[in-house]
Amino acid sequence: MSTPAPNFKHQDAQPWYKNYMVLIFVIGMPGMVVIACLWFVYYSYQIRDSVVRDDWYMDGKTLYQDVSRDKLTYDLDLHGKMQFADNGDILFYLNYPEQSLQSGKLLNGTPLTYPDKLALSISHATDVKKDRDVVLEHQEGNKYSAKVDIDPIKAKYYLQVSSDGQDDWRMQDVAKLPRSEVTFNPLPVFANS
Repeated sequence: MSTPAPNFKHQDAQPWYKNYMVLIFVIGMPGMVVIACLWFVYYSYQIRDSVVRDDWYMDGKTLYQDVSRDKLTYDLDLHGKMQFADNGDILFYLNYPEQSLQSGKLLNGTPLTYPDKLALSISHATDVKKDRDVVLEHQEGNKYSAKVDIDPIKAKYYLQVSSDGQDDWRMQDVAKLPRSEVTFNPLPVFANS
């Protein structure tokens, strides 16, 4: 009993480029990978990291953070309270210590005055498009006000109030906004120094 010899001369009637296996696995899948890679490159460029907003400086190849403004806030025992209204109005109250209010001098000996303007920086934790920089205008006594448009979706923000006058200080806090009130206190890290 002999088996018939296979006929290798039989070929498909359609050319190779019309075969569905070639279209899916040889052309289609690698093509999809190339398109996905191009999209990820474009998307990563669109959401690239923003520049750090803080008091950093470079000495050679080493980065240092300047904390002298935070230390001055601690030394002067400055406190603050910020109130947010739904219409975008912000009220800020700069609170000097009772000793400074009675003597008329700050704890470092300079005369107690309320600056005409304070800088307010509201930085979103991840989205630089939601950062806001405004000027708090002095109204009366220890009261300052400004108007700012904050995104209504609750998110983490870094808040900074600073004075760039004779006494160059700043107060910082981290809060989830929107909310009705944020309290600023000197950083406790300087208590041991």
